[in-house]
Amino acid sequence: MSAKNSKRQKTLPPRNKVKQADTWDLSTLLPSDKAWEADFTKWEKQIKRYEKYRGTLGDSAANLAACLRFDIKFDRLAERLGTYAFLKTAEDTANSTYQRMVGRYQHAASAAAQAASFIRPEILAIPARKFQTFLKAKELKPYRVMLERLVRYKPHTLSDAEERLLAMQSQMADTANHTFRQLTDADFKFGMIKNESGETTELSHSSFSALLHSPKRSVRRAAFHQYYDVFEGHENALAATLSGSVERDVYYAKARGYPSAIESALFADKVPIAVYDNLISAVRKRSKAITRYLDLRRRKMRLKDLHQYDTYVPILSDLDQRRTWNQAVKTVLDSLTPLGEEYCSVLRQGLTDGRWCDRFPNRGKQSGAFSCGTFDGAPVILMNYQPTVLDHVFTLAHEAGHSMHSYYSAKSQPYQYYDYVIFVAEVASTFNEQLLSRHLMQQARTNAERAYLVNRDIDAIRGTIIRQTMFAEFEKVIHALAESGEPLTIDCFKSEYAKLLKAYFGPDFVIDEQLKLECLRIPHFYRAFYVYKYATGLSAAIALSERVLNGGKQELDEYLSFLKGGCSEFPLDLLRNAGVDMAKPQPVETALDRFETLVDELDSLL
Repeated sequence: MSAKNSKRQKTLPPRNKVKQADTWDLSTLLPSDKAWEADFTKWEKQIKRYEKYRGTLGDSAANLAACLRFDIKFDRLAERLGTYAFLKTAEDTANSTYQRMVGRYQHAASAAAQAASFIRPEILAIPARKFQTFLKAKELKPYRVMLERLVRYKPHTLSDAEERLLAMQSQMADTANHTFRQLTDADFKFGMIKNESGETTELSHSSFSALLHSPKRSVRRAAFHQYYDVFEGHENALAATLSGSVERDVYYAKARGYPSAIESALFADKVPIAVYDNLISAVRKRSKAITRYLDLRRRKMRLKDLHQYDTYVPILSDLDQRRTWNQAVKTVLDSLTPLGEEYCSVLRQGLTDGRWCDRFPNRGKQSGAFSCGTFDGAPVILMNYQPTVLDHVFTLAHEAGHSMHSYYSAKSQPYQYYDYVIFVAEVASTFNEQLLSRHLMQQARTNAERAYLVNRDIDAIRGTIIRQTMFAEFEKVIHALAESGEPLTIDCFKSEYAKLLKAYFGPDFVIDEQLKLECLRIPHFYRAFYVYKYATGLSAAIALSERVLNGGKQELDEYLSFLKGGCSEFPLDLLRNAGVDMAKPQPVETALDRFETLVDELDSLL
């Protein structure tokens, strides 16, 4: 590279050179590092105070209430300390000062967890009749729901000695996941590959995704086969790690007296297995619509056949649009006007003068995007915004949805009930994406622009509802096989996954032999029965967004009440009160109706 070209090369600024207006304001958590040190010292000294409550919780409602008050106050300060340290590390992952801050917090938090470990078993040991008398006491009224949820686990809680043995197994139980991560993240080397520009680049997990979006099919095909060659060379080891993970799930479910591994996983959110089955059934019934879209994609891309590596690249090239940060904020806020003046004014303040968002990349900053809500602090957002990337506008809308969910929950609920669970978390974020998508479609100036947005929506539904449902069905199948005593060999995994690929993608979709190995590379499978929540979340968001857009004040108020609910009720009840019943197939069917409508429109536009 010449000296002239070298001068033109753009480099990321160090953190201390970023404009303050472009950074988040963490002072609502803690005003400074010095304040963190002072509060951390106070907090750490409080750990020993747990001991005064040990052995007293079953004596009286007053004793139990006193312990819970202390525990909640302690945890509330811990949240501020831990979040501040994490966010400072995200600003610059190479900053050793904040790495040490995180390490010190984690060490103290582990000590606190051990000190407080008596609380749960002591509560569960209170006799049922006595416990019911306790619940009627005035002192325990603020904690009644959390206590009632806790005692749900009583039939699945073992003796002290047995619980100790299970706890001792925790590190060993993570061996399968740890081995999988070490293999795929550290040991696997995928070699070098040429992109569509003829440049040689290293093939990795992240570049693999980018290469599958290449407009050049030969690049997509080469990346697919080169990537899966490595998995094929280790297929037996990967099958063994996945089998070990499944067997762990089955073991713990049996040990705790659950009828099955899936029912054990669904228990915490009080989700009946019918919700899981309704999702799978609803998606499978739309196989013709899915097949039709894939054939539409094949035709519009002028391909003789369609492979999995052809399904990620947009049918049309990306929109040639540029939005500054302020323009992106305005676009998002304009799209969210159906949510009312309060919602938009709070978010407008947060994204501008309130400095909720850390906006642009800097050297060492954590990649990607996230929202981080706390009870006492502003619900901040990490972005790495690029003005030329339309997806970053959607990312802003998505993370803003999480942040406003946190804002309303913290404002409306006490600490113990403000933190919503994953089952509902993705509803508020993808709801905002739905409103943004519809807004941009209305603003589209050409058929090509609208077609691009329609195609984006279709692929979002296909990737989040249809694909994740296929993953969810695979998890159910392999756990059921293990519970029936069937060995989970590499042939078993590949055979079961191939059946699902054919069922979900249709007879005209080319299933490359190596695609059967996809089931061996999905990290979510090591945290079983989780992925279905992505599908139910987007389904609920589509159904709720249509309800709000087509409704009036009541429908909006019910949705905002959902955002204010935190975890004060179980997730299905929160959503039911907002107007969607995920125990029934209708919300998923509404989302898939939307999918079919969009496919019809895309066919007419292209």
